[in-house]
Amino acid sequence: MNRKKLIGMLAAAVLMICQSVEAQQSAKLARVGVLFIGGKDQPYWEFFKQGLRDLGYSEGKNVVFLYRYAEGNEKRLSALAAELVRDKVDVIVATASNTATAAREVTKTIPIVVTSGNLLETGLAKGLANPGGNVTGLTLMASDLNGKRLEILKETLPQLKRVAALWAPRSSGYAEAKTAANALSLRVHSLQVRSAEDLASTFDEITNARDQALFLMLSPLMTLNSQRIVELALKHRLPGMFPTKQFTEEGGLMSYGTSTAELYRRAASYVDKILKGAKPADLPVEQPTKFEFVVNLKAARQIGLTIPPNVLVRADRVIR
Repeated sequence: MNRKKLIGMLAAAVLMICQSVEAQQSAKLARVGVLFIGGKDQPYWEFFKQGLRDLGYSEGKNVVFLYRYAEGNEKRLSALAAELVRDKVDVIVATASNTATAAREVTKTIPIVVTSGNLLETGLAKGLANPGGNVTGLTLMASDLNGKRLEILKETLPQLKRVAALWAPRSSGYAEAKTAANALSLRVHSLQVRSAEDLASTFDEITNARDQALFLMLSPLMTLNSQRIVELALKHRLPGMFPTKQFTEEGGLMSYGTSTAELYRRAASYVDKILKGAKPADLPVEQPTKFEFVVNLKAARQIGLTIPPNVLVRADRVIR
């Protein structure tokens, strides 16, 4: 065999080995579909990606993300979820109850991991220990926190008698909030918000009714319009209690709720287990264990309110 022919055979062998390695790497590339109700500005998504990195995943090497954004239009969710199914993703990450519901409507086989949402109230899981079906993840159990939020609001404003409760069609826990309000001798002014266009007139109604404080109930609509809601609360000099720190970081007065960053980070472990062969029906739904009470003193000064020391000392974080 001459040298030229030998070199040619060796080159061909090397090429075949490289192609084989590339094929193996491609086969190991996990496809993770991600469905957002909002747009590309997702402040907590990096916590999920960090959670996967901690578990040995590297974007582009052994995992790839396929993103779909509804841009606030809930009617688009089903079509976007169907796109992910057609793209043959290995798992779908849903960032709220409505995105998970849309995903489950189009697939009963692809695993769905929810980063935050009430899986029991919405029927996405049969139970915490054995969710059944193809949906599992983290549940907010938001209704359980509404009473605590009202207690803190009453401590902050001892003379509080009337509170405006803002809720959207997908808000949960109104009954629990009403029970807590009755125990605290608070009169609740219930105000349903169906779209962002309702917000300005809703706050005008709050002012005309002489409500003394704002109590916001968690929903995707409220979260998507958090900055606008905070701006209106400050404009109307209205003390507000919000469900997540996103609102206080944007200028709201106070928030008490689960650590959203921790929920996203924990969701990564579900994706890891599913990619390694676990079935979502066998993965117990987790309830949050970390809660955050945040106070924004800038907002307090802006509306002319002094936070009582006994309330301020309990804050996990104070924005000055």
